[in-house]
Amino acid sequence: MRYRFIDEHKKAWPVTLMCGVLGVSRSGYYHWTTRELSRSRLANVVLDRQIREMFAAHRQRYGTPRIAEALHDEGITCSQNRVARRMGVMGLKAIPAKKFKVTTDSAHAKPVAPDRLEQDFHATAPNQKWTSDVTYVWTNEGWLYLAVVMELYSRAIVGWSDAPSDDTTIGV
Repeated sequence: MRYRFIDEHKKAWPVTLMCGVLGVSRSGYYHWTTRELSRSRLANVVLDRQIREMFAAHRQRYGTPRIAEALHDEGITCSQNRVARRMGVMGLKAIPAKKFKVTTDSAHAKPVAPDRLEQDFHATAPNQKWTSDVTYVWTNEGWLYLAVVMELYSRAIVGWSDAPSDDTTIGV
């Protein structure tokens, strides 16, 4: 640990000074810089590369148990605790998948506009067909409801309006 600190800071301070302050010999530091990796460190380097590849291949969604299982499936022997320790050293944490939440209430008594386009969104000239939609976005101040009108020939947004509630009187 001390040698690594000296190696990382040798451009800022003299090696002799740091060795004296940290209580290690200069010859010991220089021996550390030239020695080869131990078998366990070399094995960790190889395992770290395999863990990173597996983690990236699964879009950072796999945590320790699944990474360990996937490594076992590929014939790589290592314990789940070792995988957890190596992932912690590398700072790899799985990104949990967000749960799907149904937000549309189709069983309402409100009037529904007729489908005049009949799912034909192709326009051959400007201003033949317009379409609109309403969505909502989470902000620091709560939900913001957004209504947008799009001209289908050019796909240009011709109007929009936002409001803090889903009131049906939003005018575009």
